[in-house]
Amino acid sequence: MLASFDQAKLDHFGFTPHRGDAYRTVLPPAAFGDAAAEIRAWQGYAATPLLHLNGLAASLGLGGVLYKDEGPRFGLGSFKALGGAYAALRVLQHEIGKALAAKGRTSAVTLRDIREGCFAEEAALITLVSATDGNHGRSLAWGCQRFGAPCRIYIHAEVSEGRAAAMRDLGAHVVRIDGDYDDSVRLAREEAEANGWFVVSDTSWEGYSEPPRDVMAGYGVLVGEITEALDRAPSHVFLQGGVGGMAAAICAAFRQHWGDASPRVVIVEPDRAACLFESAKADEATAVQIQEETVMAGLSCGEPSGMAWAILREEAEDFVTIPDAVVAPTLRLLASPGAGDPVIEAGESAVAGLAAAIMAARSRSLREALKLDNESVVMVIGSEGITDAAVHAEMMQALEHA
Repeated sequence: MLASFDQAKLDHFGFTPHRGDAYRTVLPPAAFGDAAAEIRAWQGYAATPLLHLNGLAASLGLGGVLYKDEGPRFGLGSFKALGGAYAALRVLQHEIGKALAAKGRTSAVTLRDIREGCFAEEAALITLVSATDGNHGRSLAWGCQRFGAPCRIYIHAEVSEGRAAAMRDLGAHVVRIDGDYDDSVRLAREEAEANGWFVVSDTSWEGYSEPPRDVMAGYGVLVGEITEALDRAPSHVFLQGGVGGMAAAICAAFRQHWGDASPRVVIVEPDRAACLFESAKADEATAVQIQEETVMAGLSCGEPSGMAWAILREEAEDFVTIPDAVVAPTLRLLASPGAGDPVIEAGESAVAGLAAAIMAARSRSLREALKLDNESVVMVIGSEGITDAAVHAEMMQALEHA
C-alpha cells in the first residue's frame, strides 16, 4: 500500500531558524492558559484521541508515529472548533464591555457571563464575520449560535456546497464569491468595515492582531492534551500550513512546555498553495498566487499570517510541499490500516502532515536531511475528520477506479 507514495514528489527546503522569543511574546503563556481555562469549561468539551500508529511506524523504519485525531472535536470535526469560537467570545466580551461602559457600567463583563447568556440582547446586536475554506467558518458559526450573535461567512467559488450547508445549518448567513480564499478575506474585511461588523479571522494583517491571536491561543488546548499524555517530546512534528496559525500555535506551545527538547518542526503545504514554503525561501512573509485549487481545501491559502510567520521563522527547520496525488492514498491507509493500527476517518486537509512523513521516511535522502531514523517518534495532527462526506466519497471512488 505504501508503494504509491514512492512515485510522488516531495519538495524540501531546509531552513535555519532565526531563534528568538516570538514563541512567548506573540503568544504569551497567559494567552494559552486563559484560552484553555475557558474552552475546557464549555459543554461538550473532551480531549481528542492521541493514537499510536505502531504498525505504520514499523513499516517506515521509525520509532513511532503519533496521530492527534481532531475529528471528534466538539462534534464539529476539526481543530478549528478551538479557535474561531473562542475568538468570537473574546470579541463579544470586548464590544459588550465597551458598550456598557459607555452607559456607565463599571464592573467587568466576563466570558462566562456571555457564555451563559447574561448579555443576550447586547450580543444580538454584534455581527461577526469571517472568510473561510470551511472549518474556521463552521467554528465561528457554531460559536455565534452558542453565544447569540449574528454571523456572516464569506466563501470562495471552490468551497463545497456540503461545507456551505453545514455553516447555514449553524445559523450563518453564507456569502459565496467568485475568486479564491484570499479574495474572500478581502471582501469580508471591506464589508465589515462598511457595515460596522467585526471580523474574526485566523490570519493577521497590519493593524489587526487580537482575534487571530485568540484563535491561535485556542489551538493551544490540543497541545495541552498532548503534553498531558506524553512523558517526553516526540523527535519530529509534521504540521500542515495554510496561513500558518495552527502550526505557529503548536510550535509556540511546544517550545513553552518542552524548551530546547521540543520536536523538530516540519511545515507541510500543498504544492498548489505553498505560501510558507516560499516565505522560507525568501526569508520573509511572501504571498503566492493560487493558479489551481488543491483538494486539501483547508490549506488553500496564498498569503501567510504575519503573526504566524513571526513564530515559524524562529521555530521551523524544514518546509516541504506535497502533491494532491498522495491525499487519497493516505486517507485509504488510515481507513484500512494494517498491523493492528486503529481505523481513522480523516478529511483531506488532515492528512498532509502524515503523507509528508510517509514520503520522507521512504526516501533515503530525505531521511538523512530530516534526521529520521528507527528511534524517531513523529507526531502529526489529524486536523479534521470527514467534514464533507460527498467530497470524501468521490475521492475514494476515484481512487478505486484509478
